[in-house]
Amino acid sequence: MHKKIRKQIHKLRQQPVEVRKQIAFISTLACAIILFLLWAYGLGQTIFAKTSDKSTEKDLQPFTVLKDNLVDGYKSVSQ
Repeated sequence: MHKKIRKQIHKLRQQPVEVRKQIAFISTLACAIILFLLWAYGLGQTIFAKTSDKSTEKDLQPFTVLKDNLVDGYKSVSQ
């Protein structure tokens, strides 16, 4: 397996610069499309997932605590 990969890399290195740039561009574009599709699939799962209000409230509790701490800190400094 390693020998096949090394042969392919050796063949690629012997190609002109323009061909290598085209291969790099196509490879990057293919990876970007795959990542975008995975992101869109995950986003769709998140948007259409049925969540209860209690789970949302539970997720927001740390932010409520942070807000309360910031407000209390501001009040103590301004007095």
